[in-house]
Amino acid sequence: MAAIPTATTFQVVGWTRWAIGFGGGIGLAIGVFEARAIDREVAAERARVRRDELQRERDRLDEFASVVSHDLRNPLSVAAGRLDLARREHPDDEHLEAIENALERMSAIVDETLALARQGKTVDETEDIDLATCAEGCWQRVDTRDATLETPGTATIRADPDRLSHVFENLFRNSVEHGGEGVTVSVGTLDGRDGLYVEDDGSGIPADDRDSVFDPGYTSAAGGTGFGLAIVDRIVAAHGWEIRVTEGAAGGARFEIDGVERST
Repeated sequence: MAAIPTATTFQVVGWTRWAIGFGGGIGLAIGVFEARAIDREVAAERARVRRDELQRERDRLDEFASVVSHDLRNPLSVAAGRLDLARREHPDDEHLEAIENALERMSAIVDETLALARQGKTVDETEDIDLATCAEGCWQRVDTRDATLETPGTATIRADPDRLSHVFENLFRNSVEHGGEGVTVSVGTLDGRDGLYVEDDGSGIPADDRDSVFDPGYTSAAGGTGFGLAIVDRIVAAHGWEIRVTEGAAGGARFEIDGVERST
């Protein structure tokens, strides 16, 4: 009967080391795979929690907007009617103008509160939009006084056209109202990443205020409602984008919007 060859001690040691190394490699690979899976699960859970928080916030805002619209519009209409009667009886009364201004401001706050609620809804459909053409059209619809618009370069992006127009119009108003006389406003795409910017050469926004400018009701302008930039922030979030404010090349305000899809 033939003898069965046996492994030498060196061979056994070699096989053992190979098995340990191979098993360790598999274990390491499994560990890395599991760690990545856990990271994905954690990220997905955080995203879900964030979506739920945003939805609850939108629901609260919708409810608040409904109450504001119902409870304020009717009294405002009554007050405006009474004001017209008072003007007929007292056409020279200087106090009536102050009352009219107050009513107009209250009406503007109601309108912008409703706009804030509507613009927070998620964008489901987007279109190809020429950035320069859209910006120039929005510029024509805003009281820009003696300000100037520059649109260097061309680009086509994907967005909801109506809501993108609201973004530009509100950012343009902000630049004109806060940038000073003869302010120049520029619109273009970000270098090295998907996104766009709106920048002016005005006085800028102090660093301590940059985290607050998107809060509803925040304003540093007399007579402002403080909803313009809040509406911008809602529209940006509804697209899945992100916005931040920084300092422009000339020291003015620069709003950068990241995550804007470029059309191919």
